[in-house]
Amino acid sequence: MSKTLVNTDKAPAAIGPYSQGIKIGNLLYTSGQIPLEPGAKQLVSSEIKEQARQVFKNLKAVIEAGGAQVGSVVKTTVFVTDLGDFATINAEYAAFFDEFAKGKSYPARSTVQVAALPMGAKVEIEAIAAL
Repeated sequence: MSKTLVNTDKAPAAIGPYSQGIKIGNLLYTSGQIPLEPGAKQLVSSEIKEQARQVFKNLKAVIEAGGAQVGSVVKTTVFVTDLGDFATINAEYAAFFDEFAKGKSYPARSTVQVAALPMGAKVEIEAIAAL
């Protein structure tokens, strides 16, 4: 089974030796997205709400570039540097997926607190979507 690289200029370029996404079989795997604006090399904001919103914009861009839809996301992993920010991130998460799932079906999810994220981000999210 061959894999296909997913790349878009509508999401930040990889800041290391990895791809924005990979398609294999009927699945799309995204790399973790942090709150960088495409083409920028700095965080969109220091505020968690704004960071979460940008992460979802980036995630959507990679998902769509891979030929999937946000509504076909089956699993996400959320990395946060402070679980005290969970309620804010969760509200943005629900709003993002409600737009596509209409409250009917949310992806499976894991959320973990980590010591640090690239470039000082407070949140990073990766996804797996069905094609």
